[in-house]
Amino acid sequence: MSTGRVRTKKKACSADQSPDNLPLRSSGRQVKKKAAEAADDDDEASEKKYRKCEKAGCTATCPVCFASAAERCAKNGYTSRWYHLSCGEHFCNECFDHYYRSHKDGYEKYTAWKRIWTSNGKSEPSPKAFMADQQLPYWVQCTKSDCGKWRQLTKEIQLTPQIAKTYRCGMKLNNSTKAEGSDQCSMPEDLRVAEVSDHWWYSMLILPPLLKDSVAAPFLAAYYPDCVGMSPSCTSTNRLPGESNLVKLEHLKSVPNLTVAGMNKYFQPFYQPNECGKALCVRPDVMELDELYEFPEYSRDPTMYLALRNLILALWYTNCKEALTPQKCIHHIIVRGLVRIRCVHEMERILYFMTRKGLINTGILSVSPDQYLLPKEYHNVSCRSNPYIISAIKLHGTCHNFLVIILEAKDRIGGRVWDDKTFKGVTVGRGAQIVNGCVNNPMALMCEQLGIKMHKLGEKCDLIQEGGRITDPTIDKRMDFHFNAILDVVSEWRKDKTQHQDVPLGEKIQEIYKAFIQESGIQFSELEEKVLQFHLSNLEYACGSNLSQVSARSWDHNEFFAQFAGDHTLLTVGYSTVIDKLAEGLDIRLNFPVQTIDYSGEEVQVTTADGTVWTTQKVLVTVPLALLQKNAIQFNPPLSEKKIKAINSLGAGVIEKIALQFPYRFWDSKIQGADFFGHGKESILMSVVTGDAVTSIKNLDDKQVLQQCMTVLRELFKEQEVPDPVKFFVTQWSKDPWLQMAYSFVKTGGSGEAYDIMAEDIQGKIFFAGEATNRHFPQTVTGAYLSGVREASKIAAF
Repeated sequence: MSTGRVRTKKKACSADQSPDNLPLRSSGRQVKKKAAEAADDDDEASEKKYRKCEKAGCTATCPVCFASAAERCAKNGYTSRWYHLSCGEHFCNECFDHYYRSHKDGYEKYTAWKRIWTSNGKSEPSPKAFMADQQLPYWVQCTKSDCGKWRQLTKEIQLTPQIAKTYRCGMKLNNSTKAEGSDQCSMPEDLRVAEVSDHWWYSMLILPPLLKDSVAAPFLAAYYPDCVGMSPSCTSTNRLPGESNLVKLEHLKSVPNLTVAGMNKYFQPFYQPNECGKALCVRPDVMELDELYEFPEYSRDPTMYLALRNLILALWYTNCKEALTPQKCIHHIIVRGLVRIRCVHEMERILYFMTRKGLINTGILSVSPDQYLLPKEYHNVSCRSNPYIISAIKLHGTCHNFLVIILEAKDRIGGRVWDDKTFKGVTVGRGAQIVNGCVNNPMALMCEQLGIKMHKLGEKCDLIQEGGRITDPTIDKRMDFHFNAILDVVSEWRKDKTQHQDVPLGEKIQEIYKAFIQESGIQFSELEEKVLQFHLSNLEYACGSNLSQVSARSWDHNEFFAQFAGDHTLLTVGYSTVIDKLAEGLDIRLNFPVQTIDYSGEEVQVTTADGTVWTTQKVLVTVPLALLQKNAIQFNPPLSEKKIKAINSLGAGVIEKIALQFPYRFWDSKIQGADFFGHGKESILMSVVTGDAVTSIKNLDDKQVLQQCMTVLRELFKEQEVPDPVKFFVTQWSKDPWLQMAYSFVKTGGSGEAYDIMAEDIQGKIFFAGEATNRHFPQTVTGAYLSGVREASKIAAF
């Protein structure tokens, strides 16, 4: 049988040798076999010139090694194995050995990278991860408006936001010898670029992109970088050096709120590990349900989505005074390889989704008429041509270039936000003036945008008895404990699934209180009873109603959702400063109370009290709950039974305010720095009337109410002269024909679900907003604002 050595020897023969000189024992069959083997050798030699990528589905028929690290790099020739990173990005076995084999020159570089990666990251520090993180070339897009082609940089060039922001075809980078020519943009784009946007290309990507030097890094120092879409090899994502991962992680978990230097302390967009319950906060390492619904392709591996979403959020909170556009984000996407092109495409989708959701590009922004915050397909939707919105100032900032007209029943804007600026030296809110929980609160965001300072309210609250004696704080603390213990028992009671019958909260509290007295044998003093009544009155203030009307089962329904955390603050300049700024540029028609809304046809017809008929595609109704309960607006067709039942299962709570300005601060000698008695340099006191007291003053004129107030004050400050006020007001919200309430609550027999039903649109034509449609944040200006953001997003989606 012929061997390889024989064949090799044959090839070395001189020219005068021929098959005729072979030994006679070689048969004809052997000659044929030798000829066939020679043909096989020719095929093998051809194969050794090229080798296809063995990754199933890879389209690269002739891969090229991007690494060019090994002296014997295969480049675009033969290698014993191609390592696949994407369709279009491979490295050869020789370059693999260069870094992976301990006797090779690149091994030290690989092991140094591996140490850093292992120290900071959680994912496996594999050779493929090394190549993707350290060796793949960067891609950058030409910034010329008439070009926009993607170009591959040489491997030595490190991409920076500045390069990405200014790059043009042919630009010299890092003292490159590449010549700059006027026709560089005319050069064709690499064919691989067109493939990146296809779905199959992403499915063939071996490793998800991990951003380098992400702006989100300072926010997320408590997380493993690769769990939130960032590269562990970057100095910006390094965590405490010299400690084990476990020690570092536990240390950083104990840091309650990591904020960026120079940034508003109320901006905390990301949950820290083991943290929960903060409104408008996102888990940086997990996609939320609405995100999964919008981007199902990331359900298996959300890394790219998380990397881009976290980057966008961080960029927004770094500068919330300007609209965040795709162009501003692109420059900060620093990642090696073709996947950067895919990231840029996806970033735009994610940015628009977050804008519609109201996480970014919200509040008070100056947007030019030719600037759009949503893609072009949203600019031509039917609701853009003529939507009329009733009392929806809060929608501004999210109306996304739709044409909006606001019909306002009153002679002023703001509804239950109404500031009195006639008091000397200070703004006094007749309605809302306090921001409850400032962390991530949109009101805190808008104050930052406007440069408004918020006054943090202290917790000190002196309780003064008749006769002027200040109550011992230990008594207040003890009774506050008992009060909260009673509410805890109410919470336990409603966990009993056999309890289907709701009862008034006031009745349940009395029942629990009496049972406690009987079982414990404790007898509270007269003073302790009064302090307990103070806390119950405070609860009536929170509910906006006598507790006899409030549901024991659902009075605090919204507490089951994440709430705004942090300081409670007073807007000393008043909410009207924010409202007036929001209203700038809007078409607002005052003194146009709406009487009927007819949505029986293709278009909606809105008729106002003067007989004017307005025709539109969509209407947003934000009238107070009390007016809906009294059928102040006639709907055709009538509202559904389900909607009407929800409207009537909520209560229209009423509180009133009394403000008095005095010639001097007579209370300072007794009250020292307590915000909840008197605040500010000006001599102004304000009292809130709640519960049964609202009914008791309803039929009194303002001067009679003033007399009652002065009687109480002079009883509290018996030891000194209390002067007459120089100015005062008494609100009459319940008598205002277009308001008739302060804020909503859940009536006995109702549930928090009523808020969701209130918020349901009708046929994609009639939408509802306002605090009584916000299950998570009712009773607040923030809740009303966010309901407008929510409905704007829904309107944009139809």
